Amino acid sequence: MNKWTGCAAVCMNELHELLMVRARGIDGWLVPSGSLEVNETTEECCIRETREETGYEVEIVKQLYLKQKTTSTGIEIRTFYYEVKLVGGKVNIDDPDKDIYSVAWFSIDELNKITYAYEEDKDFLIEHVKKNQ
Repeated sequence: MNKWTGCAAVCMNELHELLMVRARGIDGWLVPSGSLEVNETTEECCIRETREETGYEVEIVKQLYLKQKTTSTGIEIRTFYYEVKLVGGKVNIDDPDKDIYSVAWFSIDELNKITYAYEEDKDFLIEHVKKNQ
């Protein structure tokens, strides 16, 4: 069975808005995320992917959960979700894959209205924002 491991960053700003991105070929918004590289920890992956996809520098606060699923084609997917703290930077997409084309911050009201790339993340993300307001 093929396996894929990646990481996702759950980042809020001082206005309690959640950082989200849009990627080519994916319908909807998602948190910054991507594939684990060789000799990289999951924490390093999360920080790197956030920087590449958004331009923001972040620090890991804690792991929130591990999402595991198997695709219809038999690929086992593991995504480590981390709460991260914004520590610097500004919007500057430097995605080597050229997939990311938009970066935005969403309020709790907006999070209830947007389309999610991964619908299974919606409730978790909204609850996280509510809990941390």
